[in-house]
Amino acid sequence: MNTTDTHVTRADAHLPQVHEPRNAGVAVDLSWVRAVQANTSAIERRAATLPGRRSVKKDHQAAWLCKAISLIDLTTLAGDDTEGRVRRLCAKARQPARADILDALGMQGLTTGAVCVYHEMVAPAVEALRGSGIPVAAVSTGFPAGLSPYRLRLAEIGESVAAGADEIDIVISRRHVLQGNWQALYDEMREMRAACGEAHVKAILATGELGTLRNVARASLVCMMAGADFIKTSTGKEGVNATLPVSLTMIRAIRDYETRTGFKVGYKPAGGISKAKDALTYLALIKDELGNRWLQPDLFRFGASSLLGDIERQLEHHLTGAYSVGWRHAVG
Repeated sequence: MNTTDTHVTRADAHLPQVHEPRNAGVAVDLSWVRAVQANTSAIERRAATLPGRRSVKKDHQAAWLCKAISLIDLTTLAGDDTEGRVRRLCAKARQPARADILDALGMQGLTTGAVCVYHEMVAPAVEALRGSGIPVAAVSTGFPAGLSPYRLRLAEIGESVAAGADEIDIVISRRHVLQGNWQALYDEMREMRAACGEAHVKAILATGELGTLRNVARASLVCMMAGADFIKTSTGKEGVNATLPVSLTMIRAIRDYETRTGFKVGYKPAGGISKAKDALTYLALIKDELGNRWLQPDLFRFGASSLLGDIERQLEHHLTGAYSVGWRHAVG
């Protein structure tokens, strides 16, 4: 694919969000779930070709990197998070690159897709982002392991929604997948979706702990059947997080689900995506497999904390021909 095929203009790199009808879910169909397979060797071969098959340069690359910024869930999930750190992160979400860089690119008004925090930091994040239109996402349900008592996991969702979270990133019970208990996974996801109310729900599969790509594909399908608005690879805390084979498996499940139900479901790779070149590979994959509609924040997000810093350095290099030191692009 040449640069013309992957063209994104500066004008459309931060289009206003549009929204599809929410995924209402469908009745669980275990015959459909059990029929899902994943050809691991073919998926891995296809994924291995992706980094070398797409090339965007100069202005086209800068536009794609601005697009990537608009799709980032800017995240802090550290045990030493403070309100001050979260306010700084929110300021970065409002202005994700230095003003001189945005001015030179004609990208004034560019923001990240969301800010993602623990429940305790939802209220300060909501206050810091007031009036910006940037949603606050809260990780929930005993994140990252999802092993706290079930009633407390549901209560945690309600607390974060009451605090003002617009999106809830829930973790599934991995044991349901590993034991092939698809009905239990469906029932759990359905209850969590209901607990979210109007807040959109991202189902974190923790794919590095699911064993096989077939399990990933089936878990993706069941969560979508139960009404997930997004399916997400990882918590970022597993030994293996987002990978291209997992992403290919999940987005093909999204495509199949949309073909059969008419509902568009979003995708969020998270964990380990820290370089601008990796973000470009993921965007090319989404464009190839799902099309341009998924290149908007209501259907695609990067879960990332350090990715933004590298993108900002690449944008400055595009403008000046030189790489600057990292401290000139602080992320929080």
